Amino acid sequence: MVKAKKSALVLLMLALALTLALSACGKSDDKEETKKEETTTASTDETKAEDTTKTEPAPAENAAANLKEYKLVFTYPGTPQKDEAVIEEAANKILKEKINATIDLQPIDWTAWEDKVNLLIASREKVDIFFTAQWSKYAVNVGKNAFLDLKPLLEQYGKDITSTLDPVFLDGSKINGINYGVPTDKELAAQGGIVYRKDIADELGIDMSKVKTIADLDAVFATVKAKRPELTPLYLLKGETFDSHYLGNFDALGDTAVPGVILKDSTDTTVKASYDQQRYVDTLKLTRDFFTKGYINSDAATTTTMNTEALKAGNVFAITQSLKPGKAKELETSLGLGGKLEQIELNEKTVSTGETAGSMLAISTTSKDPARAMMFINLLHSDKELNNLLNFGIEGTHYTREGEIITPAAKAADYSPGAAWMFGNQFLNYVFNNEAPDKWDQFRKFNEGPKVSPGLGFVFNSDPVKAEVSAIVNIDRQYQTALETGSVDVDKVLPEYKDKLIKAGVEKIVAEKQKQLNEYLAAK
Repeated sequence: MVKAKKSALVLLMLALALTLALSACGKSDDKEETKKEETTTASTDETKAEDTTKTEPAPAENAAANLKEYKLVFTYPGTPQKDEAVIEEAANKILKEKINATIDLQPIDWTAWEDKVNLLIASREKVDIFFTAQWSKYAVNVGKNAFLDLKPLLEQYGKDITSTLDPVFLDGSKINGINYGVPTDKELAAQGGIVYRKDIADELGIDMSKVKTIADLDAVFATVKAKRPELTPLYLLKGETFDSHYLGNFDALGDTAVPGVILKDSTDTTVKASYDQQRYVDTLKLTRDFFTKGYINSDAATTTTMNTEALKAGNVFAITQSLKPGKAKELETSLGLGGKLEQIELNEKTVSTGETAGSMLAISTTSKDPARAMMFINLLHSDKELNNLLNFGIEGTHYTREGEIITPAAKAADYSPGAAWMFGNQFLNYVFNNEAPDKWDQFRKFNEGPKVSPGLGFVFNSDPVKAEVSAIVNIDRQYQTALETGSVDVDKVLPEYKDKLIKAGVEKIVAEKQKQLNEYLAAK
């Protein structure tokens, strides 16, 4: 990625200073090929992004009348839902009328997400829309030619996106000045902490108000382990640990898969490999201490069960989470744990360029109709009925509604994807009856006054070190999760991890990132 333009920084700062009203805040394995009659005027060349956008379909407003029916394949992380086919059927009625399309929802379990996406991209399998994010190898996959340049598609078929989405999101998520993903319209600030079982804390007489830091959790977990030994005090897994970027406040200055970070809550602009960031190492050691005391699930390094699913099963006290106003209440609804959850913030609220690209939808270079894919994404940003259908299911079946307030109905558990933060314009969402009625106003207030990362507005261009980045991604798979879940001896394994990273070129990557950041800061 290249350095973002100075104007992007200005827009970001204005968005924070003025608290601009944002317009809106995880299937089947059937891989059946799309039939020829479903193919529209889009290019059939699946290997060149530039070829797939050189079509001139009918104007968006006349799409349904002028386009042949097309099946869209939408892939995103999340637990497959029992009523998925029912939702697809209902969505197809809307989509056929508006853009003459049908939808094939293909959620992939979170723990399998990265590997399956790699396989889909490598095999050039037909997918129309991918979820992506800077913390989910966005830049790495752009480098693999997996996603299309969206500028022409946004201009012609994304007018509801560009007219409602704060420009800070689109400007801040560019790579080499190009948008390869459409950001979700949601909260801009970021904060991390835990979500825990408030009912159990109350039962055991634990005063959670005393918890201000990760270290403060030691006494809490000791009490849970002693008094409720059947419970796992803390459930960790790959990507959901105390050293995750949302809790460590690490700014990777772009894709989190690329080494070299600064601290978002500091003024220091010295780029360091994680093993040279004292906060990272100290947290590794604290996590290891928790693991050896039996607070953490013993299979943390290898589990394929998502932390929210483990919490739902009822034998877990706490999980780490990226937080926002009402996060615990959202999880109560999606997990069927009404009145049992609460959240505690464990770091300073911050904002960096990464937040603008924290949740996006990209159009695959294997799509047979990129225009139709953009029409669908545009509807997620503008069509309240479709947006809420994909998020919450069918009114009267999965929920009941009074105005903007909804209550889970008898079959709520059969469709509860918990993916509102991924699907378009979150400010179109209804609010559950256990949430604050002014939830969206709270989101806007949440964006006020965060600590601003010194790297705000900068995005790293990894092209000069592409080979090194690729090699390090493979090394991370060997060591990172084991270390960050406390599953291995830090003093023994971290030096081995560091040695392999250095041999793979991590110092070259860090030096290049520092050079580009310095140039960006000097130009400001």
